[in-house]
Amino acid sequence: MQNVTLIGIDLGKHSFHIHCQDKSGKMLLRKKFTRTKLMQFLATCPSSVVVMEACAGAHFMARRIADLGHEAKLISPQFVRPFVKSNKNDFVDAEAICEAASRPTMRFVQPRTEAQQAMRALHRVRESLVRDKVKTTNQMHAFLLEFGISMPIGAAVIKRLSTVLAENELPPYLAQLLMRLHAHYLYLVEQIIELERALEQELSRDETGQRLQTIPGVGPITASVLSSQLGDGKQYGCSRAQPAWYPDSTVRAAKIRF
Repeated sequence: MQNVTLIGIDLGKHSFHIHCQDKSGKMLLRKKFTRTKLMQFLATCPSSVVVMEACAGAHFMARRIADLGHEAKLISPQFVRPFVKSNKNDFVDAEAICEAASRPTMRFVQPRTEAQQAMRALHRVRESLVRDKVKTTNQMHAFLLEFGISMPIGAAVIKRLSTVLAENELPPYLAQLLMRLHAHYLYLVEQIIELERALEQELSRDETGQRLQTIPGVGPITASVLSSQLGDGKQYGCSRAQPAWYPDSTVRAAKIRF
């Protein structure tokens, strides 16, 4: 195992399949490990390049593997797929990861820090709550429209619901349902506000996020998204490369020069 230079790992929830090869590309070992056994194995291996697909748990694994003295790299799954051979299985996937990592022009994903992952988790929960909030108002609009009551688009139905119920005779169970949706909407708003406060607190401890907020038009939400997704930005050759990699409207809206 002293000749191992490249290790591909196909990640799983409980089991991990590895493919080890030397600098000439010759396979030296294929083996299945549990999470604990994998870490024990990597701790005894000479310093190597360890490559994984950038999927759930990959950033955590990259940090742990880097702590063991290896060079951890992540590849987007879309770049690994062309190298998967026929009769696909977990070992073949691990071999394909090694093959993809061997390409001289391969692009890698920068592993995120714990702080970046935690901030991204806050954003994902906030986005889910915002979608639920919009869905709640849409349901209220639809229920009222079925009884011939048309309301302006947006949150007007929340502000004017009590007036609507007083001026129109609706079935009691429908009025109760609308009030439940109204209370649910207010609950969602409260949760979103709390998450935004948590984001601002995290951002106050993030040096990159603080610098991003100095850009005109970039507030806490955009700055925290950029900080958690882009990191230090060194993986991009120019500002045009960033929106091509992450075409989210929030991130794309900020024009940043690295």
